[in-house]
Amino acid sequence: MDSLGTKHPVKAGISSDQIEHASIHEHVLFSPQEERKLVRKVDLTLLPMIWIMYLLSYMDRTNIGNAKISGMASDLDLTSNQYSTALVVFFVGYVVFEVPSNLVLTRTRPSIFLPTIMIIWGALTCVMGAIQDYKHLVALRVIIGCIESGFAPGVLLVLSSWYKRTEQSRRFGVYISAAILSGAFGGLLAAVIVKNLEGVHGIRGWRWLFIVEGAATIGVALIALFVLPDFPANSRRLSEREKDIAVARLAAEDVTALTEGSQRLTHWQAVVRSIQDWRTWIFVVGYMVIVGSSTLSYFYPTLVKGLFGDASNEKVNFLTIPIYGVAFVCTGITAYYSDRVPGWRGLIIAVWLLFSLACSVAVCIIYNYTARYVLLVLMAAGLWATNGGTLAYASSAFAGASPEARGVSLALINALGNLAQIYGSVSLGLVGSNASNAYKNFQVSVS
Repeated sequence: MDSLGTKHPVKAGISSDQIEHASIHEHVLFSPQEERKLVRKVDLTLLPMIWIMYLLSYMDRTNIGNAKISGMASDLDLTSNQYSTALVVFFVGYVVFEVPSNLVLTRTRPSIFLPTIMIIWGALTCVMGAIQDYKHLVALRVIIGCIESGFAPGVLLVLSSWYKRTEQSRRFGVYISAAILSGAFGGLLAAVIVKNLEGVHGIRGWRWLFIVEGAATIGVALIALFVLPDFPANSRRLSEREKDIAVARLAAEDVTALTEGSQRLTHWQAVVRSIQDWRTWIFVVGYMVIVGSSTLSYFYPTLVKGLFGDASNEKVNFLTIPIYGVAFVCTGITAYYSDRVPGWRGLIIAVWLLFSLACSVAVCIIYNYTARYVLLVLMAAGLWATNGGTLAYASSAFAGASPEARGVSLALINALGNLAQIYGSVSLGLVGSNASNAYKNFQVSVS
C-alpha cells in the first residue's frame, strides 16, 4: 500500500523482497533486473536491425559519389553543375515529405512502414543501373528522395519512443555510426564491384554498384518485416508484461509513449504544437550548420582525387575509408560520455564544432596535400560526432511531448536541417570541380 492506503497490484516476477528496490508508476511494479533485461532485449532486436537498414540507406544515398568517379560522369556526359543538381533534387522531396511521413508512422506500425519504403527505394536504386542520360538520373533521384524521406525521421521517432533521456546518446551514436561506416564500406564495396564486375554481361562497373546495393537493400528490408519491433505499447515482439514495463519506465522519466488509451493529437494539432515550440527552431538552425558541413561526404572521393591527382580510382576509394574510420571512433566515444554527463551535451557539441572549424581554417593555410588529407579526416570526425549528439539532444528535449508532436518536431529538425544539403551540394560541387585543377597548379608552383 502507498501512503494513501491504496494497494498496488504486484505483477508476476516480483517477490516481496524486491519491492524495496522496485519502481512503481501507474500501478506497474517492476524490478531493476526486469528493466535491464527488457532494455537488453530491445537493444538486441531494435539496434542491429536499425543499424543495418540505415547503413544501406546512407550507402544508397551516397554511392553516387563513387559511381561518379568510376565512369558515370563520362558515360552520361555530366558537367559539374549537372552532378550538383542530381544531388540537390534528392533533398527536395526528402525535405517536403519527412513531416507527413512521421504523421503517418504514428498511426501505423514501424515494422511494416519502414521496411516497405525501404523495398521501394531499393528497387529504384537497382533501376539507377539502367539510366542512360542526365534526365533519367535526375528523375530517379527525385523519386528516391521522396520515398526515402520517411526512413530517417521514422527511426528518430522509434528510438525516442523506446529509451530514457539518459540512454539515448549511446543509441543515437549507434544509429549514426551506420551512416559513418556506410561511407567506409561504400568506398570499399565500390572499389571491389567496379574492379571485379566491370564489363560483366556488358554492364559497366558503376552500374553494377547501383544494382548490387539496391538488391541488398531489398533483401534486408524483407528480413526487417519479421524482426523490427513496433512502439512499446503495441510491439508484437514483447509480452504483455514487457509492454507494461516498457511504457512505465519511460513514464517515470516523463517520456511520453503511445498506449491504447492515450489521447491522440490530430495531425494539425501536432504540427501547431511543434512549430510553436521555440526549441524546435533552435535545433533546426544548429542541425543545419552540422548537416550543411557534412555534405562533404558526397565529395570525399572527388576531394581525395584532387589531393592525390595521380591516384587510381581504386586507390581513391580506399583512401576515403580512414576518413570514416576515425569518425566512427570519435562518434562512439562522444556518445558514450554524453549519456554519462547529459547536462554537458551542448558543450560537447560546441567543442567539436569549434574543432572542425579550426581544421577547415587550417586547410586553407597549409599547402602540403598530405597534411590537408589528415585535416580532412579530423574535420569529418568532429562533424560526425556532433551529428548523433545533436539528434540525441533534440530527442531528449522533446521526450515529454506527445508522440505525435515529438514526431513532427524531430521530422522538422531532420527535414529543415537537411535543407542545408541543398546549398552545401551546390557550393561544395564548385570546390569538387576545381580539386583536380588545384592539384595540378600546386605541382606547377613547386616545380
